Amino acid sequence: MASDVTALLVAWSNGEAAAGTQLMDAVYTELRLIARAHLRRERRGHSLPPTALVHEAYLKLVDQRRVQWQNRVQFFAVAARVMRRLLVDHARSRDAQKRGATVTVPLADVDPRADPPSPDLIALDEALARLAVLDPRQATLVELRFFGGLTVEEAAEAMAVAPITVKRDWAMARTWLYRELGGTAS
Repeated sequence: MASDVTALLVAWSNGEAAAGTQLMDAVYTELRLIARAHLRRERRGHSLPPTALVHEAYLKLVDQRRVQWQNRVQFFAVAARVMRRLLVDHARSRDAQKRGATVTVPLADVDPRADPPSPDLIALDEALARLAVLDPRQATLVELRFFGGLTVEEAAEAMAVAPITVKRDWAMARTWLYRELGGTAS
């Protein structure tokens, strides 16, 4: 599958329009799984369904005329960045619409066994921007793993570093983000 995606990306980069359609068929399921994973971390009733996120991301990806696609890992790394931007923009838009409104939840409605809420996407985006100033490689890694769903090995390939470096940077970045976000990072 990875070699098929790579071949389609190269053909698409070389101007073969039909390869773009075949590429969407080849990566759609994986993009949808990544989108679903992101949206599971969001609040209930999130107004952006996984299908819409995938379609918006794909439209942005096909508009990347300056990218010389080389392989599957590079494609999903760019997809991770695009999904991050879309999710953060959606969160900012939602917050702008609700500015000033507060929601209170009665203590009786709080389930102590429930998973803690995921970090606020806007706060995470701002923290990633600060991390990028301190350590750009760690910020890129968080984007690849958190937003792109890449494995340690895939992230290592995308970043051209050893998997052990990815593991070390991942641990350091997660610790930094946890502290930066006031103990709310996952």
